[in-house]
Amino acid sequence: MEELDLKELLILFWNKKERIALIVVIFILIGIIYTIGFVTPRYTSKTTLILTTSSNSTQSTGTITTTDITLNSKLVPTYRELIKSNNIIREVISNLGIDIGEEELKKDITVSSVKDTELIEIAVTDENATNACKIANEIAKVFAKEVPGTYNINNIQVWDEAEISENPSNVNHAKDVIIFTFIGLVVSVMYVLVLNMLDTTVKTAEEIEKQFKVPVLASIPVYSLDFDKGGKRK
Repeated sequence: MEELDLKELLILFWNKKERIALIVVIFILIGIIYTIGFVTPRYTSKTTLILTTSSNSTQSTGTITTTDITLNSKLVPTYRELIKSNNIIREVISNLGIDIGEEELKKDITVSSVKDTELIEIAVTDENATNACKIANEIAKVFAKEVPGTYNINNIQVWDEAEISENPSNVNHAKDVIIFTFIGLVVSVMYVLVLNMLDTTVKTAEEIEKQFKVPVLASIPVYSLDFDKGGKRK
């Protein structure tokens, strides 16, 4: 492939603009069809837990102490792991009477802690928005009930209950269109460059001079000859 300067490259793309536009439009249509017809909508509901002062500490002092804050900070990572433990998941499934395996449900649960806080966020994703909401709230309820029996402290409260989500969390038409538009642009650019590389024809006298390093002394113009019905040239 011969080297192209910026001007020649821009001219090349401009001359192929119809094909580039067609390829981009095709990829946009593919993206729309993919998101509408092949992506199963999934809904995410979130509930937030907050680690508060334990009841024993409150009874003794009535205020939040540094010890409480330090303890809660250290318990956040542990609680985050316990929320997805088999005991919690198994009880949630039993309480709701849902037909789903423990490991399968765990994959739909995301537990995260808000940085530099004592907040824990539980997110549940499901194809059914109502089920996602019920599962998230039940996990928070079961976990808050189990903690006092394990650590002998009652420092878990539900700050925000999960709500039914109206919009799918895995479908974003605008984002998908942008991604497929970008892919279409990349493919169209590669197509034009490969097509130019495979095109070995000479189109101008300048190309001959550039290729063979010799001046062009003369050129033969091309005429379009039109004949009338009697065979005579017009």
